[in-house]
Amino acid sequence: MGKKRRTAAAPTQAATEKPATLKDLLSPDVLNKLKNQAKELQVQEDNRKERERQKAEEARRAEQKKLDNNFEYLLNNSSLDWRKYKK
Repeated sequence: MGKKRRTAAAPTQAATEKPATLKDLLSPDVLNKLKNQAKELQVQEDNRKERERQKAEEARRAEQKKLDNNFEYLLNNSSLDWRKYKK
């Protein structure tokens, strides 16, 4: 008969002994403070992005209004097929 292998016991022992993580090492109040701070930073970032989006939208509207008052722009971008407007 051959030798019996005992490799099955080693992986189960390694699976139960997980290394300590930073979350495990920090106290719950410090962890809660960090989570709250992360949420606040995310809200601030979302607000900043929304303000930038609104600013870009207002700039686009202002540019379009400026172009709508420009006769040359309207003439160049209008349809030259006047037959469809003819009665």
